[in-house]
Amino acid sequence: MKTRITPLKSPFSAEVEADFNTIMPPGMPPLSIFKTVAHNPRVLHRMIMGGLLDKGSISLADRELVILRTCGLCKAEYEWGVHVAVFSSKAGFNKLQIRDTTKELSDLTLWNPEQELLIQLADQLHVSNQVNDDLWARLSRNYKSEQLIELIMITGLYHAVSFMVNACRVERELFAPTFSDFSD
Repeated sequence: MKTRITPLKSPFSAEVEADFNTIMPPGMPPLSIFKTVAHNPRVLHRMIMGGLLDKGSISLADRELVILRTCGLCKAEYEWGVHVAVFSSKAGFNKLQIRDTTKELSDLTLWNPEQELLIQLADQLHVSNQVNDDLWARLSRNYKSEQLIELIMITGLYHAVSFMVNACRVERELFAPTFSDFSD
């Protein structure tokens, strides 16, 4: 599929360049998603400033599991692949777990009890935009209120990111795997 909005090319405006420098590691060029969103510098800035990839109240592994599952459910291969490439080894996920994040029905035997809860959280929010009382009670035994808020916001944020990359058909980064790289 051809991209619908061509990512901006350098030279970038000073404000866009500043946002790229905020989000990207030194020496790494901006990702296509950011160069696409940069067509609207205000939205790019709000996206960068509203991001949740900093050291928050949850572990990197919990954050990445919620992101991978959300992007997998949304069929957002671009964003899923970037996170697999950049964070999955740091999060300690194996190939079977990574593949499982893209399945319609997760194999919960691949995950520890806390991770099962996060898969169920992403699934329920994706399907119903709600969390049922039973899951909420189980989550509340394992996570503080501040962590629950962060987990829910990450899920919502990555739904929005999925909408952006899917609707604009952002072309995958060359370093990022595809769903088929982890297929059966």
